[in-house]
Amino acid sequence: MEKKSQQSKRQSTNGITLVDIWSVQCGECFKWRLIPTEEEFEEIRSKFTKDPFVCSKKPGVSCDDPADIERDDTRTWVIHKPGIPKTPSGFKRRLVMRKDFSKMDCYYDAANGKRLRASTDVLKFLDKFPKFKNDVSLADFSFTGPKIM
Repeated sequence: MEKKSQQSKRQSTNGITLVDIWSVQCGECFKWRLIPTEEEFEEIRSKFTKDPFVCSKKPGVSCDDPADIERDDTRTWVIHKPGIPKTPSGFKRRLVMRKDFSKMDCYYDAANGKRLRASTDVLKFLDKFPKFKNDVSLADFSFTGPKIM
């Protein structure tokens, strides 16, 4: 059963495929509901295992309403693994589709411009910039990319 999804349109800027729509699938009726922001999507995704999304969590929406979006071939659909932590404050989680559409790579941009591509980069970053150690830990990062459907 697909539990949550982020969709990415086949468009790119400077060779990077952009995510243009965030959505989740209702755990009761299995309809897709659009989520307005990446931050809201991350909040839902980070709590999904303990608190599954249902239509009634979206204001003014119920399972009786039509789906916000239907899964079709006009987009490249990808499914996130539930429980990935919410991106720490001061960082931006980036998902980049490979040119051959084989997978998405995940990395984080820190507020100071440093790009983190793996757990080892996070550890080096925290050693080099100890002021961040009070606010973040290695457990706050996941480099698991979504599965392409």
